[in-house]
Amino acid sequence: MARGLINRRTHTIGVILPHFLNSYATQLLNGIEKKAHELGSSVIFCQTESFGIKTMKYLQVLNEKRVDGLIFISSVLEKEYYEYIEKIEMPLVLLSTKSDQFKVPYIEVDGKAAIYSAVQYLIEKGHRKIGMIGNKEDPIAGVPRVKGYKAALKAYNIPFESNRLTYSRGFSYEDGVKHFQILMKKAPDITAVVTISDEVGVGVLTAAHKMGIKVPDDISVIGYDNLSIAEMSIPKLTSVAQPLERMGEKAAEKLFEVLATESPVDNCIMPHEIIERESVRTIKYEA
Repeated sequence: MARGLINRRTHTIGVILPHFLNSYATQLLNGIEKKAHELGSSVIFCQTESFGIKTMKYLQVLNEKRVDGLIFISSVLEKEYYEYIEKIEMPLVLLSTKSDQFKVPYIEVDGKAAIYSAVQYLIEKGHRKIGMIGNKEDPIAGVPRVKGYKAALKAYNIPFESNRLTYSRGFSYEDGVKHFQILMKKAPDITAVVTISDEVGVGVLTAAHKMGIKVPDDISVIGYDNLSIAEMSIPKLTSVAQPLERMGEKAAEKLFEVLATESPVDNCIMPHEIIERESVRTIKYEA
C-alpha cells in the first residue's frame, strides 16, 4: 500500500455528505479522519445540503484541489455525479449508501435486515400490534427500512395494516414528535413503535410524554443508529446500532486500498446489533 501511495500528489481526500451537524454524521466523519490521519492524509469535508443542491459544485472544487480520492456519504449516486467522477478519474467509495446502477465499492449496514431485527425483537417481547414511523422518499435510508418492517411482520404471520405505518419526510426529532401524534390517531391500539432513526425515536418519547402516554408501560419504542442521544433520553432509548465510527474508518481504508492497487475492491456490509435500554418492555401476547 505504501508503494502504491508514494506517488500521490496531494495526500488529501474529499468527503461529500448532506449534513455535518448531527451525531450520525459526526461519528462517520470521526472514523474517516482518524484513519486518513493514520495513513498520512488530510480530509476536506463538503456539505451538499438537502437534495444535494451543491453536489456538482463541490465535485468540481475537489477536482480543482486535486484530491486523491472521494468518499460519498448517505446520498444517491446520481448519473450526473458518477459520469463526472469517471471523467476526472477520481477513485470513489460509497459510505452508508450503495448504487445498484454503478459498480462502486460501498460500506453500509443492511437497513432492511436491521429493521427486520428490530421488529423481530419486539415480537419476541410479546408485541403484535407494532407501528412504524418510516420514510418512502429516501431510497437509501427510508425504503429499505420500511421493507424490513413489512418483511418481519410477514415472516411472523402478522397482517400488515397500513394505518400502523406513517411516513415522515425526514429523520429528525421534529418528525418524531409530529408523526407519533399522527400514528396514535390512526392506530391507538399499537403497543410498540419502530422508528427510522434515534432522533425520530427521541421525538416519539417527547410526544408520548406530552400526551400522557408512558414509555415503556403504555408503549414501547425502538430507535435506529444508536447515537449518543439514545443514552441521554428519558427513558433511555433502545436502538438498533450501526458501528458508525468503524464504518468511517472502513471507508477510508477501502479508498486507500483503491488508491494503492488501482483496482476494484469488495463491498462491505457492516454488522448491526440491538442495544437494550429502557424504552421496550415485555408484554403478554394475547391473540
